[in-house]
Amino acid sequence: MQPLVLYNTLTRKKEEFKPINSPFVGLYVCGPTVYSDVHLGNCRTFISFDLIYRYLLHLGYKVRYVRNITDAGHLEGDQDEGDDKFAKKAKLEKLEPMEIVQKYSLGFHNIMREFNTLPPSIEPTATGHICEQIEMIKEIINKNLAYEINGNVYFDVEKYNKLFNYGQLTNRKLEELLDGTRVLTGQDEKRGRLDFALWIKAKPETIMHWPSPWGSGFPGWHIECSAMSKKYLGETFDIHGGGMDLQATHHTNEIAQSQAYCNKNPVNYWLHTNMLTVNGATMSKSKGNGFLPGELFAGNHPLLEKGYAPMAVKFFMLQTHYRSPLDFSNDALQASEKGFERLMEGYNTLNYLKADSISNENIIELQLNCYAAMNDDFNTSVLIAHLFDALKIINSANDKKTKLTQDDIDLLKSIYQNFVFDVLGLKNEKIDSKTSQALSKVMDLIIDIRTKVKTDKNFELSDKIRDKLNDAGIQIKDTKEGATWKI
Repeated sequence: MQPLVLYNTLTRKKEEFKPINSPFVGLYVCGPTVYSDVHLGNCRTFISFDLIYRYLLHLGYKVRYVRNITDAGHLEGDQDEGDDKFAKKAKLEKLEPMEIVQKYSLGFHNIMREFNTLPPSIEPTATGHICEQIEMIKEIINKNLAYEINGNVYFDVEKYNKLFNYGQLTNRKLEELLDGTRVLTGQDEKRGRLDFALWIKAKPETIMHWPSPWGSGFPGWHIECSAMSKKYLGETFDIHGGGMDLQATHHTNEIAQSQAYCNKNPVNYWLHTNMLTVNGATMSKSKGNGFLPGELFAGNHPLLEKGYAPMAVKFFMLQTHYRSPLDFSNDALQASEKGFERLMEGYNTLNYLKADSISNENIIELQLNCYAAMNDDFNTSVLIAHLFDALKIINSANDKKTKLTQDDIDLLKSIYQNFVFDVLGLKNEKIDSKTSQALSKVMDLIIDIRTKVKTDKNFELSDKIRDKLNDAGIQIKDTKEGATWKI
C-alpha cells in the first residue's frame, strides 16, 4: 500500500507524512468563535478534519486531536480595533458573555453531532488558558520581539522578519505585505504597520478582562492557538489547519508567535480547506445567500427548494476534495441526496446477497484503490467514485449478472464499514425493505395492545407505551380512525 501523502500549504507541495513521534500524531484545528451560530464554511472545515482524524485512527495512529474554542479576545476587525464580539453580543442580548459562550458552544456541538463527527481529544478554551498566554507573551517580550505601550502589547513583525520569514505560509515577501496595509497615523501606537496585538488593554466598559504584568486586559486573538497547541501538542507537532481564510493573518501570526517563543517551526504540515460558494457566488449574509446548517436541514430559506438530511449534506461536502472550492445549489444537493440513498441501498442489498462458488470480480483491487485515494491527500472525491464502483458490483451480483464468493461479499462489507461508515463518518439512515416489513408487523401488534389497554381505561400504561416509543424515535398519533405511527 502506498504511503500517506499530504499537500503542505507551507511548502506548497505534496509530502509523505512522517509523524514526529510515530505512532503518536498531534493534530490541531482552529475551532469556532462562539458568539454566533456556526456557519456552513466552518462545518466544512470541521467535517474535513474529522475525516482526517478518522483516517489517521483507521491507519493505526494514536491521535491527539485538539480543537480550540475561541471565547474571548476576538475583535470585530483584524487591525486590533472595534469591540470584543462576545461583549457586543452580550449587550445586545442582555446576557453575561459566558451565557453567550455557553449558548453557541452547545449549538456548535449539536450541529457537529448532526453531522456525526467525533469529538476531539481535547477542546480547550481561550478563557481557560489566560495564564499560558501571558507567560508566552512575557517570553516574547524578553526576546525583544514584542513591546508594551500604554498597557497594550504588540508583536514586532519587522524585527521578527530579520530572524525568520514572516510571509512563509503565504509565500509573500514583507515588502508586498507592507504595500497592502494602511500607513500608520500619528495616533497609532504600533511601531510597524503589520504589528499585531498580543495583549489588549481593557477599556472601562470592557466586561471580560484579566490582570497581567501590563495591567488589566485580555489576550489578542492569535496568541490563544499558539499557547494551547504548545501546551497540549508540544513546541513542534505534526498537523495544523483550518479554513484557507485563516492563512494570511491568523495562521501567519501563529507561526510568528511560536517561532519567536521557541525558535522552532511549530508545525510540520499545514492543511487548509477551501471556500464555499452558492450558485457560483461567495456565501455571505449581506448577499442573502448565506444559510445556517439548521436552515439547510429544514429547508426554510428562500434559496432552498426543500430540506436536506444531515448525512446527505455531509455526503455532498465529501464528494469534493477538501482543498477544492465547493458550490452549493439545489440541483447539486439533490443529486448528492440521490447518490447517498443509492449507496445506502447498496449496503442493504449487500446484506442479503447469496454467495457463489466462483467470482468474476477483483474486490481486493477495489479495496486497494480506496486506500490509494485516501493516501493521496485524503481524496474523498476519488474514494467515493470507487465506492460507486463497489455499488455497481453489488447491484450486478443482485441481478445475477456477476458472481461473488462469500469472501468477496465479506470484503465488500469491510469496505463499506471501513470507508463509508468509519472514515467518511456516514450513517445508514434508510431502513431496508425486510426490516421495514418486520417493524410494520411489530408496530401493528403494539398498536393493537395499546388500543386494548385504552379500552380497559389503563391510560397510564397507554401513555407509557406512547412515551417509550417516542424515546425510541417512533411517534404515535391518535386519530378518529385509529392510531397511526411514523419514524
